[in-house]
Amino acid sequence: MYLDSVRDLLRKQKLVEGLTRAQAGAHPAALDSATEKQQHGEIENFLAKLAVADIVEIFESLTPEEAAQLWPRVPAGRSTDVLWEVSDELRDRLEDVAGPRLAETKVSIFEIEGGRIRPHPIKSRKDLEGRKPVWIDLLNASPAQRAYIGEFYKLELPDPGDEVDLEVANRFHVEENGALALHSNFLLDRGGKSRSIPVSFLLHQKILFSLRNEDLPVFRLQRRRAETVPFYAEDCFDLLLSLYGSDVEYSADSLEDIYKTLSRVGKHVLSETMTDEEAASVLADIAEEEDLNGRIRSNIMDTQRAIVFLMQAKVLEDEHIQSAKQVLRNIDSLNSHTAFLFDKINFLMDATIGFININQNRRVTQLTMLSVVFLPMNVLAGMGGMSEFSMMTAGVPWPVSYGAFLVCTAAIGFLTYRVVRRADRIKRGAK
Repeated sequence: MYLDSVRDLLRKQKLVEGLTRAQAGAHPAALDSATEKQQHGEIENFLAKLAVADIVEIFESLTPEEAAQLWPRVPAGRSTDVLWEVSDELRDRLEDVAGPRLAETKVSIFEIEGGRIRPHPIKSRKDLEGRKPVWIDLLNASPAQRAYIGEFYKLELPDPGDEVDLEVANRFHVEENGALALHSNFLLDRGGKSRSIPVSFLLHQKILFSLRNEDLPVFRLQRRRAETVPFYAEDCFDLLLSLYGSDVEYSADSLEDIYKTLSRVGKHVLSETMTDEEAASVLADIAEEEDLNGRIRSNIMDTQRAIVFLMQAKVLEDEHIQSAKQVLRNIDSLNSHTAFLFDKINFLMDATIGFININQNRRVTQLTMLSVVFLPMNVLAGMGGMSEFSMMTAGVPWPVSYGAFLVCTAAIGFLTYRVVRRADRIKRGAK
């Protein structure tokens, strides 16, 4: 029943597209007509009401041309679920049509082969059969992928995006089936903008499951090292501790960038002069580095808690414990650096605000000087506007009298200015 309905909708779509193309010569906007949009909406609404299994059954029954025509109408949020269920041949055809729609989703399985860890992409259920993985990495995995992989290994895989609001006490715990669950934050410092990306880990049946919704430099580095360095890791605990260690290294690199930025800002702040515009720019840079420094400190504290949880769970062997202690020592060294950077940031912030206050005081001093200089001039100007002045200069031509008055007023103003400046110099010399 669903197949017949879909084919009827596809025939209508093809007919509408043919009519709009025929009208495109006289009306180019006809290709984006309301009729065509309505037809596309009918197909999308129809597919949105169907279960994933029904959509898969429809695609398996369509011809390649019909499948390619229908695929763009599949809701973007369900396209990955559909590809997870279809046959390999149909998946290859649909992936060619899908293009970048599926580029963000990546599920990989890692096995130890000859002392090296080899990745294998997972595109369907059968790719899991016969594998002996040590690590399964899920990037932007769909609910269907998480559900099937979890069912295959007899555990429930969470959505890392739903774990952000977990209580602190629940972020590291042991599941009922004995699996270790950890929810950690990893630093993402890209393009001058830093964020904390939540990552969920599960350790079950000697397999490390990692779930995340964004690509992270730490994971790319981990994959590169695991593939190229012989005997880089021997089990899932080695991989997890290496991930935490790589995160600490990435945080250390970000701290070096903060040092460079603050060094550049410090030279500017410690210069003799600074305008208000320059001070505003410096304050923005300092605030950005302070936010990054705080985020790094929060993340490495989170990593420290995760490693302490693993040690307290008594699941680590002696070699693992040595690696964990080394990561903790690196975290302690970074903590001292972050504390130093907070002090440096506060100093630069106070110095910049001090420059702003100095500029404001300078402007206030200039205004005060003007008011003092013009005070006697204002008094004389008020006297010059009275009728007595006209009576005193009755026999003198007005250009001469008023010219002489202006000269006297300017002279008194200049003398006042010189007296105030001299008094100010004497006062500063006395100090």
